[in-house]
Amino acid sequence: MKLSQFKFKLPEDKISLYPPTHRDEARLMVVHKKTGEIEHRLFKDILEYFDEKDTFIFNDTQVFPARLYGNKEKTGARIEVFLLRELNEELRLWDVLVDPARKIRIGNKLYFGEDNSMVAEVIDNTTSRGRTLRFLYDGPHDEFKAALYALGEAPLPDDVRSRRAAEPEDMERFQTIYARHEGAVTAPATGLHFSRELMKRMEIKGVEQAFITLHAGLGNFRSIDVEDLTKHKTDSEQMFVTKEACDLVNATKDSGHKVCAVGTTVLRAIETAVGPGGHIKEFEGWTNKFIFPPYDFTVADALIANFQMPLSTMLMLVTAFGGYDVVMAAYNVALKEDYHFGTYGDAMLIID
Repeated sequence: MKLSQFKFKLPEDKISLYPPTHRDEARLMVVHKKTGEIEHRLFKDILEYFDEKDTFIFNDTQVFPARLYGNKEKTGARIEVFLLRELNEELRLWDVLVDPARKIRIGNKLYFGEDNSMVAEVIDNTTSRGRTLRFLYDGPHDEFKAALYALGEAPLPDDVRSRRAAEPEDMERFQTIYARHEGAVTAPATGLHFSRELMKRMEIKGVEQAFITLHAGLGNFRSIDVEDLTKHKTDSEQMFVTKEACDLVNATKDSGHKVCAVGTTVLRAIETAVGPGGHIKEFEGWTNKFIFPPYDFTVADALIANFQMPLSTMLMLVTAFGGYDVVMAAYNVALKEDYHFGTYGDAMLIID
């Protein structure tokens, strides 16, 4: 497959800037991949396609307020700092992206907050945009993290933040209701559609819930600069699959019931952790798995995913699962039927 095969024209007004008022009231396109049949529903109808003892797998990563703004010493130049991950808790070392990168060199100090109470020193250049910062903070680590996060804002994707300003409510909107393990710098967007009411209805119906953790990173949004997809390399992301999740998913497979992956991060994680016979195994480590057509999936029978952006790795993964021709035809329908795309957009369920 070639990169150009995943290009389509997406009008800007088809990209949602806000989620629906009620999480589970986005639109849902149901695509039957064997026949190409399409149904138009609401997201809250999704349980009609599943039975007792089927299992949904969720990504319970928690997004932290990763984007903050500081000022460079002496010049006062405004610098955007995007926190990627903490490298050393004791030394307060963080791996970050800075913009504009050309202005920031080793030894520079950055000041954050209205009173410049948070100070960081650049101690390493890791990439053309990346740096290692050492935050100069003497208090306990919990206190430091609270102070740092109080300066940050929700790390909304560029297609949203380029068209509207950040708002205090964004952190809550950009978090799944079941998030519990901090580490993501972007939300597993499909999970944003699940409300507490829908999760309760799932429980009442007897549909099982398994949780894995994949700390979604910015690699999902990096542009691909090669036409030949076999030459593309993705960033690694940290992931965890527990014995409890393995036991539940494997029992579901063995009993002939359906396994549904909630989002592309879940699908990549379980394909990373898969072992013989379509069983998943415990996993703690990193994955840079890049999936594009053709690909044989061994765990999930169904996939829920938002409508993805053109040329994105997430679109490639969805077409690998649903079939390139079937999914791209469904995207054409979505554009004609006024479905919305992106993080806060509508969703697609792909089933047999």
